[in-house]
Amino acid sequence: MKKPVVLLLAAVLALVFVLPVQAAPLKLVAAHNQTSQENPYQYGMLKFKEVVEKLSNGEISVDVHAGTIGTNEDELVEKLKLGAADVVVASPGFMTKIGIPEVDLFSLLYLFNSFDHWEKAVDGEAGQTLAKIINEKSKNSFRIAAYWSAGVRNYYGKKPINTMDDLKGMKIRTQMSGVVADFWKQTGAIPTQVAWGELYQALQQGIVDCAENDYTNFSLLDHHKTVNGKFITETEHDFTTRFVLMNGRKFDALTDQQKEWITEALKQATAEERKITYGMLSKSKEKVIADGGTVNSIDKAPFIAIAVPIQDKLAEKLAIQDLVEKVRAAGK
Repeated sequence: MKKPVVLLLAAVLALVFVLPVQAAPLKLVAAHNQTSQENPYQYGMLKFKEVVEKLSNGEISVDVHAGTIGTNEDELVEKLKLGAADVVVASPGFMTKIGIPEVDLFSLLYLFNSFDHWEKAVDGEAGQTLAKIINEKSKNSFRIAAYWSAGVRNYYGKKPINTMDDLKGMKIRTQMSGVVADFWKQTGAIPTQVAWGELYQALQQGIVDCAENDYTNFSLLDHHKTVNGKFITETEHDFTTRFVLMNGRKFDALTDQQKEWITEALKQATAEERKITYGMLSKSKEKVIADGGTVNSIDKAPFIAIAVPIQDKLAEKLAIQDLVEKVRAAGK
């Protein structure tokens, strides 16, 4: 009786060593700081999840977090660095905290004059050059996987702006990166830091007098319905850039096939995010007006006159004059 048992055991062991070992699915955490499910970031991340899971036939799975692991972008950047997130969206302003001042290139206000100009710059040589700088200076901790948009930013506050003098003494919630804060200080406003998730309350309670963002983002959270948010002036000071970041070292450790799937999925997700962003602009403006918001336009020339010297100063400080000129040339 022993011989058949021994033979059976040998056969089982042979199968164990012959059959291929199924690798566990690669699980990715993708996150952004916006809590609304209607935000373009969310549409972009869901498209990434859909495409990469389909291409990989389930070998890669994605968990999408809409503000659930952090509503501050610096939190998300830190989680990416520590490995608690794999794909995150962050603005240039928050990225300055990692010690790479060149990222402020895309924080510069009035650097772009249209979405077409913006796309030519970020998808062209300027975007590729900045991506290389970030990757090298972070020692491959950060890899720009794509450039997304958050629309075009405008002022909104407790009163309209008819001239720049109307900004004097106004506490404005804005990003606190050097070039952004410098710009608003020169307009006479007082830059103030408030977490995005706390801004509705800050506007309602008068902690800040005004803020600046695009129609879609501020209307999704009803900022225009607050006491200090119902007057919108179309300053169009920032055709925004958002970095879709991955940890470069982790990306490099993936198989070539996994890299191919992720790269293609991010390409399709980027097209989706931009399409949604551009498409929601007019609808969001209509919603703001229908809800009682008041919109006015303004002569942007005085604002541009402040912005250009700030651009030139940063370019000289960081020795990126050629890069800034390439961005400007893309808009001509």
